[in-house]
Amino acid sequence: MVFKRLLGAIGVGGPSVDTVLDGGAALPGGTLTGRVLLRGGATAVEVEHIGLELIARVEAEHAEGESEGTVAFERFTVGGGFRLGEQEERELPFSVPLPWETPVTELHGQPLGIVLGVRTEVAVAGARDKGDLDPLAVRPLPVQEAVLEALGALGFGFRSADLEYGRIGGTGQQLPFYQEIELTPAPQCAHAVNEVELTFLASPLGVEVVLEADKRGGLWSSGHDALTRFTVRHEDAATLDWHREVDGWIRQVTEHRDAYDSHASYGHGGAHLPGHHSPDAHHSGPGLGTAVAAGAAGLAVGVVGGMVAAEAVDEIGDFFEGEEEEGDEG
Repeated sequence: MVFKRLLGAIGVGGPSVDTVLDGGAALPGGTLTGRVLLRGGATAVEVEHIGLELIARVEAEHAEGESEGTVAFERFTVGGGFRLGEQEERELPFSVPLPWETPVTELHGQPLGIVLGVRTEVAVAGARDKGDLDPLAVRPLPVQEAVLEALGALGFGFRSADLEYGRIGGTGQQLPFYQEIELTPAPQCAHAVNEVELTFLASPLGVEVVLEADKRGGLWSSGHDALTRFTVRHEDAATLDWHREVDGWIRQVTEHRDAYDSHASYGHGGAHLPGHHSPDAHHSGPGLGTAVAAGAAGLAVGVVGGMVAAEAVDEIGDFFEGEEEEGDEG
């Protein structure tokens, strides 16, 4: 057993901690399980609090340009209120619910370049230490996977994915950021659009699918963005003809000028909400373009390309190393 982190803020000779997540990618709205492993230091201590934070690397646009930072989007208390003896080892299992809007980090095991982490905080004798940081992998819900598979089959390719700070107006968005997946256009609509941006907003009832097309200008018109949104129930994942449905969505957002502010809903109780970004949100710029080199091959398994850019792996590793160094300083 190797403990990755000594609790620096608590002092030399203090306890150490290692958080171990159970294997496999988690699901949005599902359960994240694992163990917090503690080892006592040179003396016994009172452990007041053990917490977990879910953090994400998020991009933000402002007047000065773009910046990146980390956002803690959920917190849990998983233990505390006990005495940890000298050199004592203690294991604390945990099971916590992930928010439904937790971003997807991989598709068929291929990273999308989204960086999520689980950070452990331990409080001993009034001192708090962010003692461990572990990467979090999240796979898509069945509806999300079905939409991505259909887009791949229609000829759309993966360009990039990122997390944007802000809100999409008129939706049920809960988190302070949203995920955008940027797609290269399929050959049949490449004459009309430069790219398509896809956002999933999941909830216990279903998934809001937001599609935005960067439409090319014509001889007598300038280019513009067209946006539409659809609400799909979770149980529809196994019953809809996704190729036909998604093809219809794409036709609506790319071919019709009145697609902006339009909406559609499937199933019961679908919200009919205006589909546009709120004033405090923003139109995204280039995403994490070095994240996944999937080219125009599409999004389905074997179509994703299975090729992850080496710089993306380094980028993710550097992010977690930097966060842990900040924890050491704290």
